Amino acid sequence: VRLLAVSKKQPLAKIRDAAAAGQRHFGENFVQEGVNKIETLADLNLTWHFIGHLQSNKTRVVAEYFDWVHTIDKIKTARRLSGQRPARLPPLNVCLQVNVDDEDSKAGVAPAALPELAAACAELPNLRLRGLMCLPAIRTEIDEQRAPFAALRHLAEQLRSDGIDTDTLSMGMSADYRAAILEGATIVRIGTSLFGARD
Repeated sequence: VRLLAVSKKQPLAKIRDAAAAGQRHFGENFVQEGVNKIETLADLNLTWHFIGHLQSNKTRVVAEYFDWVHTIDKIKTARRLSGQRPARLPPLNVCLQVNVDDEDSKAGVAPAALPELAAACAELPNLRLRGLMCLPAIRTEIDEQRAPFAALRHLAEQLRSDGIDTDTLSMGMSADYRAAILEGATIVRIGTSLFGARD
């Protein structure tokens, strides 16, 4: 399981400390803050993941600076990222965000629409479809927490049976990463438990 350190609103010194301790993958929610950190910390040769909601007018910057995007839920966004990815860079690693709890307040593709979106993204030349991501509703008991993560795993298994190979389940944060790991998470997105509360 890969530890993705969620470094949004964290000072550069804490990121440098984490990198010195061996952490290589960092996640940012806000485009400009992330770009500033990527440029300032370029000497560390880190891998940067965009894990926030991505607006269409920000796709070019994300395509140029980040290594991963976890939050694609529309083919329009995916096409823009593919078209704007610089030729000098490898394909952009992407995950499709699934709204596993059908929450109106959260982004994400509906499970029923996932196969069509995944098939379209898999054909884009400058993207590499890696897998699925979810941000489920808050649950406190571990058995309850496992349910949406199991649902995401089943969706990934269905995609593979349809011929769309993926290797990534980006799921679980500080409060529920144990449940996510039990259900097959390959990336857990940890901020508070790693860095402490944000200022």
